[in-house]
Amino acid sequence: MTKVRSVGDAVTCIKSGSSLMVGGFGGIGNPPTLIKAILENGIDELTLICNDAGFPYVGIGQLITEGRASKLVASHIGSNPNAGKFMHENKLDIEFSPQGTLVERIRAGGVGLGGILTDIGVDGLVAEGKEKMIVDGKPFLIEKPLTADVSIVYAKKADEFGNLIFDKSARNTNPLVAMAGTLTIAEADEIVPVGELDPEEIVTPGAFVDMVVKSEGVNWTWAWE
Repeated sequence: MTKVRSVGDAVTCIKSGSSLMVGGFGGIGNPPTLIKAILENGIDELTLICNDAGFPYVGIGQLITEGRASKLVASHIGSNPNAGKFMHENKLDIEFSPQGTLVERIRAGGVGLGGILTDIGVDGLVAEGKEKMIVDGKPFLIEKPLTADVSIVYAKKADEFGNLIFDKSARNTNPLVAMAGTLTIAEADEIVPVGELDPEEIVTPGAFVDMVVKSEGVNWTWAWE
């Protein structure tokens, strides 16, 4: 059974108003072809869950710059001034989560945990509206898991079943994001038949991936203009 689909078929699974989790860090590891397809298909009112807001015209930052997100769950937005601008104009609801906590919340969503305990921000603004628990006399915040209607990730190589290998640091949050989507779409630079990947190199098993699409790549020079 092959999970390979066209980009056009895959993007129909992403609806306006849905939650979308995106792998990547500062644009590196964001799936460029899927993001381009989202823009071209007019999909909006998205709840984006990702490490950061990217850069204005790089990766996930393009969706924010074009006003396609109504909410963003991320660890920081400093690299994309449009995110801060829209937040202050009440056009974008932003939920900040410390980076380590954010990643653990995604992992918790992927493995089916009810939440995590952390002492990060337990006495600060991060704690507002959150439950606390005392463990061995020490206070912890209960941070809820994160999942999404659809997760999109970017791999260097995939086989037709969806087993994935990532490119060095572009691995970043992608393996965890792949686990936390109700439906996961992987964009890959190269797609090979089942059996051609070295099992010892596979990072994300195909059991977590529902669709695989061929990447068209990205013109980074254009993206930074």
